Amino acid sequence: MAVFNQVDFDNHEQVVFCSDKESGLRAIVAVHNTKLGPAVGGCRMWDYANDEDAIKDALRLSKGMTYKNAVARLPFGGGKSVIIGNAKEIKSEQLFRAFGRHLEQLGGRYYSAEDVNITCDDVALMNKETNYVLGLEGKSGNPSPFTAYGTFLGIKAALQHQRGDQNLSSVKVAVQGLGAVAYGLCKYLHEAGARLFVTDINQQAVERVVNDFSATAVGIDEIYDLDVDVYAPCALGATINDETIARLKATIIAGCANNQLAESRHGEIVREKGILYAPDYVINAGGIINVYYETAPDGYSKMASLEHVEGIFTTLTEIFARSEKEQKSTHLIADELAQEIIKNGL
Repeated sequence: MAVFNQVDFDNHEQVVFCSDKESGLRAIVAVHNTKLGPAVGGCRMWDYANDEDAIKDALRLSKGMTYKNAVARLPFGGGKSVIIGNAKEIKSEQLFRAFGRHLEQLGGRYYSAEDVNITCDDVALMNKETNYVLGLEGKSGNPSPFTAYGTFLGIKAALQHQRGDQNLSSVKVAVQGLGAVAYGLCKYLHEAGARLFVTDINQQAVERVVNDFSATAVGIDEIYDLDVDVYAPCALGATINDETIARLKATIIAGCANNQLAESRHGEIVREKGILYAPDYVINAGGIINVYYETAPDGYSKMASLEHVEGIFTTLTEIFARSEKEQKSTHLIADELAQEIIKNGL
């Protein structure tokens, strides 16, 4: 498989393949762009079907981080890493320390942090071998609550634009995927009066949200057909595709998953259907914003972080207005905004 010919390669500066025989580590680090600063993006552990899928995920996610960090106006470039394997089976101190040594060899071009199936404890193990990690306990800590808060604000921004009212009372929201970020999002939505319809492959996660937030559980495939106001994809990417778009009844797509559009063209199809899409890397930037404040000269400030996260509402409002004015899909407007910032600086 030729990496340079990948659709998602997009002139990545560096793609590194990492392995360690003793621990069983197999990982990929993708550094997309460092014009605004060192590449920063979380590490994901996933049992990919094949190496090609892992490479594609790393490339797409790292490019997304370049744009996410730019639109969030952070002095970071974009990068991402993936560790190949089943998180329930291969996690070990030996493996994460081996990965930390690989990060150290990159000399600060890329900083890692938490992502899917990677916890603060896992990052702490990497930290035994390298300082090129962020999101540590005792500093900025777990970024999930901040991602959830930003996503909640993004849903409110979408409602405000579409309806002129951000009140969530009785608004029906279908949440797909119930990981740590989605749980926090459901809490915000429930407290704001929304009606929740939820699904996940993990039945315990479903039962927890049903019990805690009076949510209605639905089937994995049923989530697309619900007569709801908002579809919130919060699992893995590419759930907005030719098959699902035809089934969606929601008029807003706003969730915390990365790479929600299977292909760029789906953003325009969604717009033509009258669905307002909150670009994923804009709405889910709360976590990386919080991580940034770990690097602040005066030390971490939760208040400063939250104030910055609240800017997601304003940024999305600008993107929605510009999309409507230019009759162009919101994800393309977001890309243009990111490219302008990368070209001209923060």
